[in-house]
Amino acid sequence: MESALLSASHFTTTTLLKSEREVAGGRVAVTKLQSSFYGKEINSHALFIRNFSAVKRIHLTVTSVMRRKLVKKETIVPDPDYRIPIVLLGLSGGLFYAENLPAAVPIGLLGLLLLFQTTRVRFVFDDEALEVKVGEQLEESGENVFVGGKNRWKYSSFLNWELWWPTFPILVYFKENQTKPEGQVHFFPVIFNGKQLYDVMVERCGPSKTSGPK
Repeated sequence: MESALLSASHFTTTTLLKSEREVAGGRVAVTKLQSSFYGKEINSHALFIRNFSAVKRIHLTVTSVMRRKLVKKETIVPDPDYRIPIVLLGLSGGLFYAENLPAAVPIGLLGLLLLFQTTRVRFVFDDEALEVKVGEQLEESGENVFVGGKNRWKYSSFLNWELWWPTFPILVYFKENQTKPEGQVHFFPVIFNGKQLYDVMVERCGPSKTSGPK
């Protein structure tokens, strides 16, 4: 009986040893469990390895990413630009002087409409979306009269966009899949500062095939 108890005692005896060594500039803790049967080692297995330098690098990377996500982008509202309505009104005046009333009247009306819109319509680029607003107080513009829905489109929904023409921007075009999955096209007259508009579109919506306005 005594012999059997001693044998069981030797069989269940385990020793937990810890050793530390330098690996690749980092402090590594290695824990080994050694099992002994009649004084002979039968197994050695590393249970936990931790490289403190690697952990520190991961922590710094995660912290940097979280900080970038917490910093919101500045809201940008391009300045109004009256060049297009002025050009249209000037052209209308010339046609009227030449007694070409059928052409002068519609061009003049378009010029007056764009002149009015330039005083009130604003493109607002906030942290996550482009939104069309009106007035000095940047009030809501309501639903889009052509395709419905709010005049607000997330940058992530933009499929492509263009500015025509870079040297004298007249139209801005973009296509987004927020309004409908297959994509919805939008055209707006450039009644804003073309350079400011182009720069913020590139920053928030990605690059365009056109070059920037001069």
